[in-house]
Amino acid sequence: MSLYECVFIARQDISTPQVEALTAEMTNIITQGGGTVSKTEYWGLRNIAYRVKKNRKGHYVLLNIDAPSSAVKEMERQMSINEDVLRTLTLRVEELEEGPSAMMQSKNSRDERPRRGDGDDRPRREDRGDRPRRDDREPRRMEGGE
Repeated sequence: MSLYECVFIARQDISTPQVEALTAEMTNIITQGGGTVSKTEYWGLRNIAYRVKKNRKGHYVLLNIDAPSSAVKEMERQMSINEDVLRTLTLRVEELEEGPSAMMQSKNSRDERPRRGDGDDRPRREDRGDRPRRDDREPRRMEGGE
């Protein structure tokens, strides 16, 4: 049996449970064909670089598959029939990645970064001294008017 990675994009209109049901349906097709799906990752609702079938966003799903080519072809055929699937890409690989994919690692690293909102990352601007408040200044006078 060969090893495959399959990423598909589902329409933005469907809900997350519907995407999970669609993923389970594709996994079922692979297992009926004599293969296994070792990893399933839901990457979430993401922007697409350009419009695909009038959609600007899509639910991304990754499947790591160990199956004969006939089972993978049947899964791809079912995906092409299903109108909820916008795009699909299936690649034959030498070995499957263990652990989270690059997309999930970047999502986790974004969560671990410190927030900038507290202002502790910049020095205080004490060199300015005291400035007069705006409401203490005299109002500006326009020249040439009255």
